[in-house]
Amino acid sequence: MGKIIAIANQKGGVGKTTTAINLAASLAVLDHKTLLIDADPQANATSGVGFDPKTIETSIYECIIERTDPHKVIVETETPNLFLLPAHIDLVGAEIEMINLPEREKMMRQTLATVKGEYDFIIIDCSPSLGLVTVNALTAADSVIIPVQCEYFALEGLGKLLNTIKIVQNRLNPELDIEGILLTMFDTRLRLSKQVVEEVKMHFQDMVFDTIINRNTRLGEAPSFGKTIIMHDAGSVGAINYLNLAREILEKNPSLN
Repeated sequence: MGKIIAIANQKGGVGKTTTAINLAASLAVLDHKTLLIDADPQANATSGVGFDPKTIETSIYECIIERTDPHKVIVETETPNLFLLPAHIDLVGAEIEMINLPEREKMMRQTLATVKGEYDFIIIDCSPSLGLVTVNALTAADSVIIPVQCEYFALEGLGKLLNTIKIVQNRLNPELDIEGILLTMFDTRLRLSKQVVEEVKMHFQDMVFDTIINRNTRLGEAPSFGKTIIMHDAGSVGAINYLNLAREILEKNPSLN
């Protein structure tokens, strides 16, 4: 049985989609069959692995709202072992359409139940909000990774997210764990980046991954080519960082090796 990991932070611009795409790709190239789920209406994870969201006819939206079989929607990416359940702008409407449905927080879990056993890892890229689709992702997930950028307002909003996770644990998904807090956008030239790392590690200790994601030009430009960092430049600092993160997660989950 595979492991479902949600990548979540209601704060935008923290490297959430970059992490979802490149962690999924890194797990895939390390010989683990991986499904990337784009649960963000902006569909950046979809375009980031080479698909034009405007040409997507069926997406995670149809799976959740119309009960379309996800097997009919999942597509293969150019990265070996990496598959995608894409998103479309229609996902914006899912929040409203789910409101009056029974067990509305568990609709993504029900969707993924049919495919979970076919993958070693399922990585969900959540939208930068704490809305119903994100709650669905947390309810479906086994664990959550929280990206935190190495900038001045790093801890801003983190308490709110942790509170939401606690509510989901108490009411909807008692099995949900925090896989770890991931420090992103680290700039070796800035004293501030080092201060943020120290502060986050002081507050959250063992919850923080040892791997830190550095600011990296190749990492930033890869999505414009519709490629993961592995396919764009496997020797770059960004690729090495995400491969190290994947290895750290595999070490934490020996049963999945």
